[in-house]
Amino acid sequence: HRILTTLQKHGFVAFNEDRQDWSIGIEAYRTGAAFMNRTNLVEVSRPVMRHLMEKTGETANLAIPDGAEVVFVGQIETPNPIRAFFARGTRTSMHASGTGKAILSALPEERVRKLLSGTGLVAFTDKTLVTPAALFDDLARTRARGWSFDGEERYSGMSCIGSVIYDEHREPCGGVSISGPSTRFDALRVPELGATVAEAARKITGLIGGQTPAR
Repeated sequence: HRILTTLQKHGFVAFNEDRQDWSIGIEAYRTGAAFMNRTNLVEVSRPVMRHLMEKTGETANLAIPDGAEVVFVGQIETPNPIRAFFARGTRTSMHASGTGKAILSALPEERVRKLLSGTGLVAFTDKTLVTPAALFDDLARTRARGWSFDGEERYSGMSCIGSVIYDEHREPCGGVSISGPSTRFDALRVPELGATVAEAARKITGLIGGQTPAR
């Protein structure tokens, strides 16, 4: 009964005084719906990610936000012998991730500051953005062009390009990216790759019933 009353307090169950019985509450529905939306995101993204991998020749990744981190929930590996790999469930800090920076770029500045206030801007390599000024300049560029670039900011020798996926409320709910050795992400190729990743993000957004805000 103590468990039930606690769940009732948070809206996960409801008690009917007339019938004297318990039923599922609205918060349980919302939690289940959120899970189904994420499951749907993983499923519908796979064909788009496969096409992205084939078009770019790089590993395609799918990640969702969780606090100040992103969690990788899907991947289509490139057949190239030298490639990036992130196991499902792998976490990484948003400020040092292609998908993470793409998601941050879609959030208000105050919300970004609040998200990162607890963890700080940890340096993973000598190229990690460790000052707010550097990070917000980078997020502004990401917002303007529609894709992020992680140039060895998490792992030395590895680069990543990401773009944000939006839900039906025009809120960021995930990100899609490509990653691989930095030698394949030269300055001339990066803008073309970025446009391709951004297009994949728009396709996934549409497939899950999301809406991309006008920039």
